[in-house]
This record gives sequence, structure tokens and C-alpha cells, in this order.
Amino acid sequence: MRAVYNTQAPKKAANLSLNSELLGEAKRLDINLSATMEKALIQEVSKRLKNEWLEQNSEAIDACNTFTETHGMFSDSHRVF
Repeated sequence: MRAVYNTQAPKKAANLSLNSELLGEAKRLDINLSATMEKALIQEVSKRLKNEWLEQNSEAIDACNTFTETHGMFSDSHRVF
């Protein structure tokens, strides 16, 4: 699967507001905030890109599904099971 972003892009500082108790616990547990946030953003961006693609292509997907329901799969005549 291709990355949803350029993994070679330079890092950029960002200011975040976090729950103070959660931040304290993360620091106590020696959690790398930058790496953790980057992983969370990768997951969220991937999820939203997938949903965006599905929304943009919903008509084509519906048309393909309707065609398949009506006419079957192209490979139906070649199946041995």
C-alpha cells in the first residue's frame, strides 16, 4: 500500500492543546508524542481518504454492483465450484 503522504518531507513544528493529565501520564510513560501523533494522523488521514474515495466513486460502484446482480460475474461460466 502506498503511503498517504511523502515520508521524506521535512518535519514541521506544531502546537497542540492536550488534556494535562493525559499529557502528564504520557510523559511519565516515556511516550514519544511526535511519533504517536504521526501514527494517529496516518490512520485518520487514511480512513478519511478511503471514505472520500468511496463517496466520489459511489455511482460507479453502484453501477458495477447492479450490473453484476443483473448479469452475474464475467467468470461465472468458467467456475468449477
